[in-house]
Amino acid sequence: MHDEAMRELAGYRLSHARECLQMSEIAIEKDLFRDSLNRSYYCIFHAMRAVLAFENYDSKKHVGIIDEFRKRYIKTEKFDARFSKIIGGAFKLRNHSDYDDFFIASKSDAVQQMENAKEFLMVVERFVKSM
Repeated sequence: MHDEAMRELAGYRLSHARECLQMSEIAIEKDLFRDSLNRSYYCIFHAMRAVLAFENYDSKKHVGIIDEFRKRYIKTEKFDARFSKIIGGAFKLRNHSDYDDFFIASKSDAVQQMENAKEFLMVVERFVKSM
């Protein structure tokens, strides 16, 4: 894939990430905290995929995206190591909220995850813009 196509793909994925963040915020306003956790995670997920577009890498498995992003961008210190915890926490909470029957999502968790997603997206957008 050539550079312009990679930039377009990254832009498309960032747009999807922004939509997910917006839906997370709306879900919090409506006290839909499980939905907010899901959308915050997907904001982060699609932001990672935007960066990985420059590597011509994609995976149908979420763990594949997370592992590849960590390997190429966190271990190489292109992104701060604290984002690894943010990614892991969002993945864990999304799994609980989506699959655990009796998981109770709190407003504080939803707000924290939404703020984490917002920060991650902002950093990714700057990174992509610099490419």
